[in-house]
Amino acid sequence: MGGLIKRGKGTFHFRMRVPKEYVGVAGKTEIHRTLKTDSARKAAELVPAMRKSVLDELKALKLLHDEPNSANAYRAAQEIVKKHGLNYMPSDALLLAPLEKTLVRFEKLAEGDNIQVARALLGGIKEPGLRLTGLVATVEEYRGHDNRHKNDDQLRKWRNPRKKAVRNLMKSIGNKDILISEIDAAAVQKHKMLWQKAVSTGKTKPDTANKDFIYMRSMLSDYYESIGMAESPRPYQGIGIKKDRYEKPNRKLEIPVSWMTEKWLSPGALDGINQEAIDILLISIETGCRQSEISNLPPHAIVLDDPIPHLNIQVEEGDMCREVKNTASQRQVPLVGVALAAAKRHPEGFPTYRGNSNYSNTINKALREKGLLPSEKHTVGGTRHAFESRLKKVQLPNDDRGELMGHSVKSIRDRELYGDDMTLADKLALHNLIVLPVPKHLE
Repeated sequence: MGGLIKRGKGTFHFRMRVPKEYVGVAGKTEIHRTLKTDSARKAAELVPAMRKSVLDELKALKLLHDEPNSANAYRAAQEIVKKHGLNYMPSDALLLAPLEKTLVRFEKLAEGDNIQVARALLGGIKEPGLRLTGLVATVEEYRGHDNRHKNDDQLRKWRNPRKKAVRNLMKSIGNKDILISEIDAAAVQKHKMLWQKAVSTGKTKPDTANKDFIYMRSMLSDYYESIGMAESPRPYQGIGIKKDRYEKPNRKLEIPVSWMTEKWLSPGALDGINQEAIDILLISIETGCRQSEISNLPPHAIVLDDPIPHLNIQVEEGDMCREVKNTASQRQVPLVGVALAAAKRHPEGFPTYRGNSNYSNTINKALREKGLLPSEKHTVGGTRHAFESRLKKVQLPNDDRGELMGHSVKSIRDRELYGDDMTLADKLALHNLIVLPVPKHLE
């Protein structure tokens, strides 16, 4: 515990006995800190924050002593230096810094701090020796809270492109597993040259290459943030490969309505295909949902006992956790036509495809083998594009289409969003404007 003492008629000081476990690193048994006030009331208010600050500093000192080469020690050094009103600078950077920056640190040392504080102020704590092969796992751990809603399949999809980016960087520098601190402008340039060659031969697109650079830039930022480095290196800043300005945007081809009604909804057309896959397809036709939004539905998200049967597309936790694309994607989607009939056949959802990425490959392969896709370039993802085209044909405004499809209306309008969200009843009325007839065999 700590208390207040007053030096003569001057300011109040905080006095605290050093806990036994910290005496060795503090080098003293008692700590005194000025509260910079002569008001007893004000001093009493400052005591809790001062006590916490002193304990935090003692914990940091102990980390420096007990784990001198760990990431925890590096973070602790950042905090110690920050309490002195400075940013941490490694010793080699400090040697190259202007003289006044170095002198300020020596002035802080003259205030009587111990050897561990001196090491921190003079940049004597080395950055943890993390190598490239450990980067993705380290960032994944650091981003644990952000990724907490992802299921195993979504985590795999988050992890794999980042692993690929690391592999490509390693390949470009001779398959060397270098330290993160060794990723410099020369290494990044070699990474870029690897992709420039692939792009120049037409084997890949600039977008593919740029994703690599974006993932590396993001992971390095996360890593340096995780160890508390305030002024971190940014070797991938501004790195990218320009797109061909004449290249047409790549987007999925929509499935024509006539194709869906005449080819997919005709009797016997889908025979032999897994029933769960068929019904996910039927729901996608009349909801415009992303495929994963349907295949990952937990039972409670399929609401059939409501006056307006609907799907709840939202972030899920627990055994059936899942992440949705963004905030705007969380929405209620009314069930009409073949989608309602399909949902009634599967009130518990689609366990064969829940939590994995098998649906897309299964349904596309099955339809292709049966000649039920308009071309080699078409996929079932085109049902979502067709859904918007159907809404456009009934002259539905752009932001209403966006809200039905889970897009950000604020972004569509490019201004602040006013008013309430569309009600489920309003959505139902709009869905009914484009609903397709339900064949007898699919009722």
